[in-house]
Amino acid sequence: MSLTKEFVLSETARISKESMSLSNIGNLKKVFSLIDLTTLNTADTDKKVNELCEKVNNFSNNFPDIPNVAAICIYPSFVGLVKKSLSAKNVNIASVVGGFPSSQTFISIKLSETSIAVEKGADEVDMVISVGKFLEKDYQTVANEITLIKAAAGKAHVKVILETGALTTFEEIYLASMLAMESGADFIKTSTGKMEPAATPEAVYVMVTAIKDYFEKTGRMVGIKPAGGVVTPEQSLVYFAIIKEVLGEKWLNPEWFRLGASRLANNLISLIKEFETGDKQEINYF
Repeated sequence: MSLTKEFVLSETARISKESMSLSNIGNLKKVFSLIDLTTLNTADTDKKVNELCEKVNNFSNNFPDIPNVAAICIYPSFVGLVKKSLSAKNVNIASVVGGFPSSQTFISIKLSETSIAVEKGADEVDMVISVGKFLEKDYQTVANEITLIKAAAGKAHVKVILETGALTTFEEIYLASMLAMESGADFIKTSTGKMEPAATPEAVYVMVTAIKDYFEKTGRMVGIKPAGGVVTPEQSLVYFAIIKEVLGEKWLNPEWFRLGASRLANNLISLIKEFETGDKQEINYF
């Protein structure tokens, strides 16, 4: 399949339009269960992170009809705290690693940070490729770093962030996707959320096309995580529709599909409750 600009724009426009028909309680609850609830701010504190954990712990008591989020995603210095505070079942601990968000540090630092995060309790680590090296076409260095970080992560799943907003063509996004998967990525992820553009339907379409091609070639499933700027239920359903069309139903669960978000959770809860009660309401739980 030729991923020309015209083709990708046409397909994502069509799928985006069709995604509006997916807006129902069942799909919105499923989307909620895909969220990596994220706080990655310079001003994050123990108190703020602990409060987030308590809200996740109590979520099922407050909203028993909505499945909990998939993970809490934080900086590595908070992993130990989350490990102690998080008691909700089936909610993973995800830590950014590797000199997030720029990845501009020594490989020894990246590996040390990864191994410490996993030792402290991270189930998943989100790393950024060395974008500068990729843009210089030093693909071997990029691949080697992913392979080394994957090894340092041990049993933890590795999500590889491509920072698609820094890649200039769909061909580069496809190549970065393939390179990450061939180097051992368990997931490929669009963005850090620290630069614009972040996640876009076009980038995700190219990435899931690469996942499909890789799966057909190797038989290994790789997950997908749109992240950065995913705020509204409508936006999340566009990504849901893209994954459903290109990869199929077996990818539509937290094992293979995540959404990196902070504001999306409240907006989804509000819309689910509006569907259930018929009354428009704004819920700010998180």
